[in-house]
Amino acid sequence: MNKKLLFSLVLAAWGTTLRAQIKTIVPVPSKEPNAYQRKQINRKYGMFVHFGMNTFHDQEWTDGSKPASSYAPSSIDVKQWVSTAKAAGMKYMILVTKHHEGFCLWDSKYTNYDVASSSNTTNVVQELAKECAKQGIRLGLYYSLWDRKQNPKVKDRSEDAAYNQYMLNQLNELVDITKKYTDIVELWLDGGWEKENYRWPVQEIYSLIKKKVPGCQVGINWSIGAPENTDKHIVLPKDQQNYFPIRYFPSDFRLGDPYLPADPDPKLFMAQGNSYYMPFETTVVLGERWFYNTTDKKYKTLEELEAIYQTATAQDNILILNVGPNRMGRIKDSDVDMLLKLKEKLKL
Repeated sequence: MNKKLLFSLVLAAWGTTLRAQIKTIVPVPSKEPNAYQRKQINRKYGMFVHFGMNTFHDQEWTDGSKPASSYAPSSIDVKQWVSTAKAAGMKYMILVTKHHEGFCLWDSKYTNYDVASSSNTTNVVQELAKECAKQGIRLGLYYSLWDRKQNPKVKDRSEDAAYNQYMLNQLNELVDITKKYTDIVELWLDGGWEKENYRWPVQEIYSLIKKKVPGCQVGINWSIGAPENTDKHIVLPKDQQNYFPIRYFPSDFRLGDPYLPADPDPKLFMAQGNSYYMPFETTVVLGERWFYNTTDKKYKTLEELEAIYQTATAQDNILILNVGPNRMGRIKDSDVDMLLKLKEKLKL
């Protein structure tokens, strides 16, 4: 039997205990941002980093069938990633740790579909956490709830309990890795639309994260539902209104990529009979694709990016601009140049 598989079976009982020990934590109802939300609003501008299995296949979404060995960066220059974000006037960066195909950018005890089984075993999560701490940039993590490798029969409810435990184990792992160097400030969750909202362990995820890192802001893509259907997909920012229901509760902020917030932007949303303040975080790519792709040739102009920044960061909201490091593990020179020019234009 594979050693990792054996170890994961041994840890299954521990995982069940972990789940039982998670004390329920919920945000305090409020019509104003709390202290941690205010810090998120003040960060204002950050970098999204999409890097992983898809980088090597010219695809945005792979399905978990690509071999781990096909993830093959010749190097991984996290120092360049962080120094670019810092030079561009950004306050934080969010790393895609696991996208929809399930490939993990750290050595996970719970799967072989990770960097430890690839041709470049660098623990990217750990190295980026170290470098962020060194250069004074805050760190956030993206994690896909939807996992086409680990949970291919996503519509089969009988798999929910085992897969939910898998996610909690991995999120616990990620926090433990990063906490050695820095406290994460954001957890960006994606892919919730693949199941009904109540089938995800949102409350347990929120409580697990808040217990270990109280200041970490938790958000789930397509955060808001409709009055007639809390789980409606999708409710665009332009259609959201004050007191619409929170689709994934508890959450600290709203997401709906790659859309911009409305003007005026509502901030108060409802769950369990209470209202909660929730700012909006816009996520935008410099080109057309999130991951490095050899066919990505069309890029936003400096003027377009300036307009996006001004709209996205008004009204106490936040912007993260995405870069896709190439197969040599570096942000392209053209992306670096654009980010630096944007900083000058914005007078950051």
